[in-house]
Amino acid sequence: MIWLHIQPEVAIRLDAAPTAPAATGFYWLDLTHDELGADPEALRAVAAAVAGSRIDELHLRDAANLQHPSYYGSTAEYEMLIFRKLTPGDDRSLAPLADVGHLPEQRSRGRRLQPIVTRPVTFFLFERLLVTVGNAGSHTIEQVRQRLLETKARAGARQTAAGGGEAPVTRLPQRPEDLMLRLVNGMVDRYLQLRQPLTDRLDRWQRELFDRRGSFEDWPALLDARIELRRLQNLCEEQRDAVQELRDEYLESAPQAQLSDAYLVRVADVIEHIERVLSHAGRLENSIESAVQLHFSATAHRTNKIMRILTVITAVFAPLTLVAGLWGMNFERIPGARHPYGFMLMIATMTVLTVMLVILLWVRRVLTDRPSGLGRWWRRRLREQDPGRSMRAP
Repeated sequence: MIWLHIQPEVAIRLDAAPTAPAATGFYWLDLTHDELGADPEALRAVAAAVAGSRIDELHLRDAANLQHPSYYGSTAEYEMLIFRKLTPGDDRSLAPLADVGHLPEQRSRGRRLQPIVTRPVTFFLFERLLVTVGNAGSHTIEQVRQRLLETKARAGARQTAAGGGEAPVTRLPQRPEDLMLRLVNGMVDRYLQLRQPLTDRLDRWQRELFDRRGSFEDWPALLDARIELRRLQNLCEEQRDAVQELRDEYLESAPQAQLSDAYLVRVADVIEHIERVLSHAGRLENSIESAVQLHFSATAHRTNKIMRILTVITAVFAPLTLVAGLWGMNFERIPGARHPYGFMLMIATMTVLTVMLVILLWVRRVLTDRPSGLGRWWRRRLREQDPGRSMRAP
């Protein structure tokens, strides 16, 4: 457990748990899930001594549940907010493809978007006490705690640099809800940092989908990425609903004269950040679906071009095969079979027939999508003679 006494101008770390409510400012108690699971009654006793109320047993179970979604609840004595955050550590899913090993199995794992792992952080909000229950080594909580403890030192350094005059002092949170919103905002900013790495990874897949030199084979990885983006959307929706319930409860319970505009602005800022993550995840998912559809369209187009070539070959050689089959029969009275130049006449006939078929296919735009010169001339003549007929011409 880590205790901080946050006063209007300074934050102090306490060596032992306080036994009475704070005379000025408020207390911040930070503990891990392991500490809560080892002795949940200790937290209830501390809350009763410092805040004058005990935490409900069901809420303690929710705080110890690592699979609990984002949620907001309140009682007459306190409020509880569960907010899922990214876990700290090395995330290999965001590493570039060049950093992956050369083995096929390693390269396959490196190209796969690793799951976005989250852990819940529970906030118990009292009048002069804030309790946070999270995983050990939380980057956001540690960073905010260091900022609070270094506030006095930074203010003194700025005042010395200003020549002993007045120096701006970093504003400390004046209420537990202000500190809670700072922590939640920092957790949401961690999600915003995922936007560029996720976009780069999906851009690589999109370029590979349209690579004509090879076929795309990472369909399982692409499907997993779509699943992770859908999970991220669901996670952001739960976070947004929880924060909105927190705001609605504040608007309904607080008297109109005591409403804090700064608090409402911070809540709106947190919701806006969550909306940005949600909209970005939706855009990435739509980009994946659009890229897949374009990939299949390009594949179908290449297949059509191959079928067109096969059709032309069949259309040209089918008549020649027929002629060669007729004159290759073992009958003595086939016309021209005894002619001294019969073979040459037959080759000439087949050549003329091939040229005529190729010209016909070219005019009919079977060989290419672009109209031939003869086709353009023919349509221009038709347009001059009958504009309505030219519209119906191929």
